Amino acid sequence: MRKGVLARFIIRAHLGPFLFSLSAITGLIFINAIAQRVDSLVGKGLPWSVIGEFLYLSVPHTIALSLPMSVLVSVLYAFSGMASSNEITAMAAGGVRPARIMAPVVGLGVIAMLVMLFFNDTVLPESNHALKNLLLDIGRKTPTLELREQVVNELRTGTGIQRYFLTADRIDHDNNHLENVTIFDANDPRRQRTTYASSGEMAFNATRTDLYLTLRDGVVHEVQTEREGGFQRLYFEEQIVPLRNIGNELERRLGGSDRSDREMSLALLAENARDREAQLDSIVSENRARSLEVVRVALNRPLESDSAWTQQGRRRDVTGYREQAPYISQDGLTQQVVAGSRARAARGAALEQSMNRFRVEIHKKWAIAVACLVFVLIGPPLALRFPTAGVGFVVAASAIIFFVYWVGLLGGETLADRRVADPAVTMWLANVIFLVGGLVLLRRMGHSSGTSRGGGGVAELIRSFFGPSQIADAEVTQP
Repeated sequence: MRKGVLARFIIRAHLGPFLFSLSAITGLIFINAIAQRVDSLVGKGLPWSVIGEFLYLSVPHTIALSLPMSVLVSVLYAFSGMASSNEITAMAAGGVRPARIMAPVVGLGVIAMLVMLFFNDTVLPESNHALKNLLLDIGRKTPTLELREQVVNELRTGTGIQRYFLTADRIDHDNNHLENVTIFDANDPRRQRTTYASSGEMAFNATRTDLYLTLRDGVVHEVQTEREGGFQRLYFEEQIVPLRNIGNELERRLGGSDRSDREMSLALLAENARDREAQLDSIVSENRARSLEVVRVALNRPLESDSAWTQQGRRRDVTGYREQAPYISQDGLTQQVVAGSRARAARGAALEQSMNRFRVEIHKKWAIAVACLVFVLIGPPLALRFPTAGVGFVVAASAIIFFVYWVGLLGGETLADRRVADPAVTMWLANVIFLVGGLVLLRRMGHSSGTSRGGGGVAELIRSFFGPSQIADAEVTQP
């Protein structure tokens, strides 16, 4: 059989199942994604153009999940069908080596990998950014969608005279949950109030005009400017902060918003990671310099930039030499340096976490793209182990493999975000495991082939997985 004929035959065998599975899986994921956000659209009087834009922008992130799954399904289905109809056995009897059969499949896997990488690098970040901006515009009628993580969010109530500033390390818009919340209220110039809470939840009233923040495990700092030294600190287990008349009009903003890690291309992610690393290095250098100053103060050595060393604070002793400044005058400097070191340490931890998230996203984009190639390596030998299992096996095997792979990917992302392990290890671990399994099965495929004899249930499937088949044998076994 000529190589061109064989390649076209194998490509045609994969094309139909791939398109069908891509449409079906994308549709299922798309419906699930829309169902999760339907509450944010219903009852707001949005025009059909806005709803259509929302649906259109929701498609790319579903394709990012469905395309690798479709590659796996199409490979399993195509080789399972060829094995059950004795086409693989006929190729082996005709002297076609497994490498010739796998060559066009690997070529398709490389193409899918490159397409997935381009999609993750260009199409997906832009669509995610546009979708977030649209949701933020819709969120002006429901501010929970407008709040952003790790930035100062301005909230205006009533006619816009009263303003609150809110920050949170994490905001879960699906569950309206916040973590590490800070609210600054300076509406009353005589009483400036800052509220800190470890967690909180957001909820609206029935008319969706008033926002209620339920804060837990926090403290309120109130500075009273009307009297000197006026300060009050209140601890609470739970506190409800009502924000009246937040707003209920939809406005489309042209400027957009800042990009998160999932809205950046590979180049932008790498640039931001390098920028955070540079800032972290500067903080380390500054901490080292400040620590040296603390040591010099502890040794009662003079500092050129020591603000505590004033001309009035210097004096001469009985021998005519200048006395060192008393330790009590240096205590304020020491406390200032210690407080500054703690602030820089917190800033450094935030920068390191942000840098780590950017690197995790870089590895994630590459890992998902390479998974397309890994799946085309593990699919053919796995399908030939069960030539008579049918469509049920294709569906079950695809679901199990992708479930295990996705759990490994999400688990690796969680471990990397928490800095338990390096993202270069955690984000690629699932790929490496399946790649090794695929290479082992491919090696066994070179010494085996498929049979069309009917199976004997689960026991037969298990025996066929660990036992030999017939792809490289010249003999053709008939039932």
